[in-house]
Amino acid sequence: MTINISIPDVGPNLRPQITVLGIGGSGGNAVNNMMNSNLEGVEFLIANTDAQALQISNCKKKIQLGIKSTRGLGAGMRPDVGRKAAEEAIDGISEMLEGSHMLFIAAGMGGGTGTGASPIIAKLAREKGILTVGVVTKPFHFEGTQRMKLAEKGLEELQQYVDTLLVIPNQNLFRIANEKTTFADAFKMADDVLYAGVRGVTDLMVQPGLINLDFSDVKTVMSEMGKA
Repeated sequence: MTINISIPDVGPNLRPQITVLGIGGSGGNAVNNMMNSNLEGVEFLIANTDAQALQISNCKKKIQLGIKSTRGLGAGMRPDVGRKAAEEAIDGISEMLEGSHMLFIAAGMGGGTGTGASPIIAKLAREKGILTVGVVTKPFHFEGTQRMKLAEKGLEELQQYVDTLLVIPNQNLFRIANEKTTFADAFKMADDVLYAGVRGVTDLMVQPGLINLDFSDVKTVMSEMGKA
């Protein structure tokens, strides 16, 4: 008796759809950095109130937040404006996230768009049953105490809606900097850390020959992690 065993081809439809969404200026920069670094196995999206920032981004899938409320001019350091802008574009955001199994929200806390819009989008993702991971930065000290206060408040709100929150204090990056490190270098280092945080998780699922966790494994772990 011959038993024929066939191994199904794991096509793209059988792999979890992983989305990386950069929100605001910092999030958009992080996505550009990830794309330039050839992060594999994910779909990239960006969302911003700043029309000019969207225009110059290399990311193909993008959505402008708050077309009516901000008129493409950004949210400044006003999270309430970022929040309203995200609510205004909620239907478009929902459509862009359709079919996604896992969402990484990349953003810088302390500004208007990233701080205000991220919790709104994370809440939407949770309602859609998407495993949601926030990978966000806290401001450098030289950015001022007001920005830090806004960041702390934004983190508290975002934590309510994500399954896992990875917080990167930018100030800690100066421990590996030197006297030649410029402000531009410091922000690039922050982008690199965001990239490393996302890749560390996605590689477990999309790269053969590593630990090779399936999506259910990752979902179980991530949903119990909380804040890191």
